[in-house]
Amino acid sequence: MAFARSLAASVAATLRGRDLAAVAAGLTYFAALGVVPWLLLAVWGAALLTSPETIAGFLADLRMLVPPEMGARPVYDGLVRAGLNLGWWGALATIVPATFYGEGLRRASLRLSPRTDRFTGWRARVSLLPLVLAVPVLALGVFVTAPLLADLARTGGFWGTLGQVVVAFHVSFVAVGVVLTWGFRVVAPGGPGWAATLLGAFGTAAVISGFLQGFLLFLALPIDLGIPFGGLDIVGATVAIALWMFVLHVLLLTGWATTDALDRRFRAAARARTDGTPDPGPSSSPSAAPLSVGAGR
Repeated sequence: MAFARSLAASVAATLRGRDLAAVAAGLTYFAALGVVPWLLLAVWGAALLTSPETIAGFLADLRMLVPPEMGARPVYDGLVRAGLNLGWWGALATIVPATFYGEGLRRASLRLSPRTDRFTGWRARVSLLPLVLAVPVLALGVFVTAPLLADLARTGGFWGTLGQVVVAFHVSFVAVGVVLTWGFRVVAPGGPGWAATLLGAFGTAAVISGFLQGFLLFLALPIDLGIPFGGLDIVGATVAIALWMFVLHVLLLTGWATTDALDRRFRAAARARTDGTPDPGPSSSPSAAPLSVGAGR
């Protein structure tokens, strides 16, 4: 309990005065540029690993999990068609906006824990490129569970719904955890050690995976999103998705701050063991050099 309290104090010190909401809003902007390209690359890459017919069958099963109440299924269908028909040239063009997410993550992390950094944008975008190879594999791992999830959705009832949530949570937990491990250790600044990275990334992945299940529940609510916007449903849907993405990034950045605090704690403990001095415990605030966050692209 003492460790948890001291870690929470260290995370609070990192976030104090940093305007987490504004930083998360900035990351959400970069995510708006990159999230659809990553989804397209996931579908196209998975089809390349197997076949378009196989992936189309899996995604047809997954369609059952998309609630129809808010009109999300036509959007899902359009995304699947675009991904399956992307082609090599389309995939190469899609990589460019996809890498903006890496830039957003690195810049957001620098806002929370300032340190000297050069060529921030380009370094982050290049470091995200290996995920172009990893994401289709992770997506395929999610897609192969589609028949089981579809069977559970058809079963319905308490046990069917519970089984569906449990399976969906765990497959998304693994996929998101792997991506966040790369993001926290390589894309974000600081390069935390493996112990802190794995604990922080998969802990954050657990929270985000649960959050995504809540998003599916939200889509199932019979709400007219266009009412606050004069009946313009497309505006209401866009704002709702942006709001959910904003909250997701608040959680993600809190997870990164926790990872950073864990890394400082582990490094301090390692130095104490090496020097033979008492463990000073986690620092209350990041020890880093000042930074002009906009330095370099």
